[in-house]
Amino acid sequence: MLVDFEVLPDNARIWIYQSDRSFSDAELSEVEQQLALFIDKWTAHGSELQAGFEIKYKRFIIIGLDQSHASASGCSIDSSVHFIQSLEQNYNVNLMDRMNVSFKQGEYITYKPLKDFKKMAKDKAVSKDTVVFNNLVTNKQEYLEHWEVPAQDSWHARFLK
Repeated sequence: MLVDFEVLPDNARIWIYQSDRSFSDAELSEVEQQLALFIDKWTAHGSELQAGFEIKYKRFIIIGLDQSHASASGCSIDSSVHFIQSLEQNYNVNLMDRMNVSFKQGEYITYKPLKDFKKMAKDKAVSKDTVVFNNLVTNKQEYLEHWEVPAQDSWHARFLK
């Protein structure tokens, strides 16, 4: 069952998918409609899952699941992954590659392979104050407090020595 992302509890499980490019306004509208349809019918062992989503910066898809009603099962997680893979194919974007880093450069969101980010850190093109997106957060509270943070406050800090 689709619920407003805002009403999900702080302990709601979170999945973040970052796109290798921004979605156009038209694509964004379509993706939002498809997400709403998918989540509205998303189930685990026949039980409705109470979930919501938001899209940030036209490139991050955040899905939240209130597990107090029903938890995601292996099959329901598989179905969400297949759904995300279908978005990748339909819009020719990469949403599943965890070996890429997104960070802010001014008002722009930059998406780089991890090896390029490491080189940028070595060359001092990014610093401890560079705002990065920590897509490893696991619940809504972590997402709200620790997703968009200075590199020094994230796992990215290990590359800034």
